Amino acid sequence: MSARKGHRRGRGSERLRKGVYLLPSLFTVGNIFCGFFSMVQSVRGELGTAAVLILVAVVADVLDGRIARLTNTTSPFGEALDSLADVISFGAAPALLAFTWGLWQKPRLGFAVAFLFLVAGAIRLARFNAAAHDDPTFRGLPIPGGASAIALLVLVSPEPVTHTAFLPVVVVFVLATALLMVSNLPYPSFKNVDLRKRWPSTSFFLIAAFFSLLTFAPTHVLSILLAVYVLSAPVKVLGGKIRHRAGVPPVEAEGPQATEAHHDTQPSQDRPDRSADPEGPGAPQAPGGHARSDG
Repeated sequence: MSARKGHRRGRGSERLRKGVYLLPSLFTVGNIFCGFFSMVQSVRGELGTAAVLILVAVVADVLDGRIARLTNTTSPFGEALDSLADVISFGAAPALLAFTWGLWQKPRLGFAVAFLFLVAGAIRLARFNAAAHDDPTFRGLPIPGGASAIALLVLVSPEPVTHTAFLPVVVVFVLATALLMVSNLPYPSFKNVDLRKRWPSTSFFLIAAFFSLLTFAPTHVLSILLAVYVLSAPVKVLGGKIRHRAGVPPVEAEGPQATEAHHDTQPSQDRPDRSADPEGPGAPQAPGGHARSDG
């Protein structure tokens, strides 16, 4: 009898465990819903609503992964479903939004640019799925960031672009975002942020200040934050290369060549006469060997 009760209890815990796995999948389904609804709104001409739905999909995607890690309910099925949802919400939906908003004036060019954005997003997701997930940084701009960039650009001026002079700006913006997604630039992933530990009380004030700014000017605040994140990796890499080029040549110029030149130009009377040195090998070393460690 006790064995039968234990068996029933085990089956009940297994069902509960399967039910917990449903929790993050609900957010993934919400992600798919927002992406598909965004495409429908783009076709209908409601570009502002389509852009907002993409941002809502980003929130659902973040909550999906965070809840799965906090509840320890990650699974291969959830990861595969999440990738398919991201292709819809952050690949196809922003590509269609960019076309209907600013690339429609040149249909062939606009189609090619929007298609490249979609392909770049799919490549970015494939690289993420094939790579190890223990890296604290992302290689390339995450696809939700690229989709958010398109959505926020549209929210700045939701009406379709009618001036042909602005078309090159849209083309360059979309292509640059696509290139950042397939690049190897390191972007912070914020995976190491532990929401279960104790945080300083000032952090709650900063969160409140952030929401206050969102209520005042949500589009501009989100655009500034996203611009800082998108540009952080290129600026970091470029700054590192500039510091490397500025610091390495002087060190090389003052290396062995400078030491050899010092030995060649040193007067003979300044050099110690080792033949007359009574202490032999135990005498102090001449300047130019060990003492010029800064060369």
